[in-house]
Amino acid sequence: GRDFAADSEHAEQCQWQISAWKNKLILPEEAIKVAEDEQQKAAAKIYSRYVDALKAYNGVDFDDLILKPVVLFREYPEILQRWQARIHYLLVDEYQDTNVAQYLWLRLLAQGHQNICCVGDDDQSIYGWRGAEVGNILRFEKDFPGAHVVRLEQNYRSTLHILGAAS
Repeated sequence: GRDFAADSEHAEQCQWQISAWKNKLILPEEAIKVAEDEQQKAAAKIYSRYVDALKAYNGVDFDDLILKPVVLFREYPEILQRWQARIHYLLVDEYQDTNVAQYLWLRLLAQGHQNICCVGDDDQSIYGWRGAEVGNILRFEKDFPGAHVVRLEQNYRSTLHILGAAS
């Protein structure tokens, strides 16, 4: 008989892999090239069929909500310019937890008016397993030259004992 638990585990692993690729802006044709092992190669084949199925149903998944606009902005600069003209200010919380796709989406939009405010703490980056790139916040000043950076050095929420353990 079929091992439904193994099938379910394989499906979940493929789902995580496809999501990870989308969060790094890796499309199906690239995924096949970057797949490192048999499991990733199988996921890459499923990824291609999954994208086709979404397209057939005129659907998107959660990761597509960022991936699709980034791809659109890259392919059609005039559409990006229209959105840049509409969005005058960007406010981003938990910037340390942005992934590659989110980071590029923000960078593209912020190039218009250069009014972006990001709040984050590189010491609190906890979503690396979900694709978060703490390097996004670490290179903020380089990516947005002339940005005014305010460092909040005093912690009013935690005791010295907690802060010592965190360090």
